[in-house]
Amino acid sequence: MEIRRRNFLNRLGTGALAASASIPLLSAKPDASSGLIKTGEIRHMVIFDLIHEKGKADAEKFLKDGQIILTRIPGVQNFQVLDQVSLKNDYTYGFSMLFANQALFEAYTKHADHIAFVESRWKKEVKRFLEIDYKVH
Repeated sequence: MEIRRRNFLNRLGTGALAASASIPLLSAKPDASSGLIKTGEIRHMVIFDLIHEKGKADAEKFLKDGQIILTRIPGVQNFQVLDQVSLKNDYTYGFSMLFANQALFEAYTKHADHIAFVESRWKKEVKRFLEIDYKVH
């Protein structure tokens, strides 16, 4: 193993190693473009399975409608519809969004459009789910 690693490093050459050293690392201080959660922000994520088969029109409609309806609610930022890729997790989809603070997150959960979506679509079309809400430690 050690010989293969040495051979790889020798083939890579010092030029490539030097070039890679000049690539800036992600800053520990988050900014708007870093994707990191800032102090006070809430990352709300829900992973779920639908009663509809993946890729079928009904599933795609649910995902699109969810994005349209939920992103209209004040305070929702960086909304994403996600597809699961890990073999360690058997949920199919995810919704992820960011809130600037706890108050906006709580207002979202009580908003009439969120409640209507949950009652009219979520409870009828989602087979199972797991909700995850994070803030910076």
